[in-house]
Amino acid sequence: MTTRRGLLSAGVAWPALAWARLAYAQAKPLVLIGWLNSGSYDSQGHLLAAFKEGLAALGWKEGTNVIFEKRWADGRIDRLSALAGELVAKRPVVIVAFPLVAAAAATKAAPNTPIVYIGGDPVAAGLVASLARPGGMVTGVTTLSTAISEKYLELLLAAAPKLRRIGFLIDTGTTAKNHALNVASAHRAVAQHSVEARYAEVARPEEIEPALSRLAKEGAQALVVMPGSFVGTERRRVVKLALTHRWPVVATASEFAEEGALLSYGVNSSANYRRAAYYVDRILKGAKPGELPIEQPTKLELVINRKTAKLLGLTIPQSLLISADRVIE
Repeated sequence: MTTRRGLLSAGVAWPALAWARLAYAQAKPLVLIGWLNSGSYDSQGHLLAAFKEGLAALGWKEGTNVIFEKRWADGRIDRLSALAGELVAKRPVVIVAFPLVAAAAATKAAPNTPIVYIGGDPVAAGLVASLARPGGMVTGVTTLSTAISEKYLELLLAAAPKLRRIGFLIDTGTTAKNHALNVASAHRAVAQHSVEARYAEVARPEEIEPALSRLAKEGAQALVVMPGSFVGTERRRVVKLALTHRWPVVATASEFAEEGALLSYGVNSSANYRRAAYYVDRILKGAKPGELPIEQPTKLELVINRKTAKLLGLTIPQSLLISADRVIE
């Protein structure tokens, strides 16, 4: 026969048992995720937030079952190897790396740790065997930046057809193969149009201002920012300096247009980082990175900054405005 005392005891026991289970769950070690980024928190922090949103949607929440160890190179590509070493010493279960040079540094420092990267062509960089079958420990999402960079000049001339001398800013901090692809892409684009080209290569943030000054002295009338490893981090400086010369600017990331570039054409960066969370989820659930096909974006977005166009005295053709995914007024 159940007594009142027995019921009271059971009533006390059940909350105690639930608390004990909760305490046990909370005592489980948090999964450590490494983060290696060539940029800075100021310029790329919104992408970290997008990645965390993607993870949370899959059930991985910071402080609950995952924790992050982050390293930012602040545009100093030469720091990536040391930062990767620091990160590996923390023994992360998986490392999220951007761009390719960061993934390469992480792979060298931790050849047996899964790497989820966001960036350019990993096949050209020698990090994977193929996109469909990466093999090894690297997988992730491509940005197609090198493949589409040939179209930047075409879009720029569609917006400002009177341009005749174009400056190209080329980031040499990327992998040697991708740098060569960027240079070749720029030359092919120029060959297709009746324009002259001037080229400036930069490897560090402090080289940007002298490079743009030289392009101005050489008579450049506009600027094409080729994709790279750190120029995106310095987009605010690049756009600000370009506008002092009254140059229309075209680049890959929409963040450039948001900072005042006339045009941007490329993948949605935040969407790519949210998608990278899928790969981390799969790996944490036991999938082998080398068996996860690397994804290529299916959608590219054209962003036009009409406010900048007015500032520069340009009238964007209606046909180009109609084709834009977003127009900044």
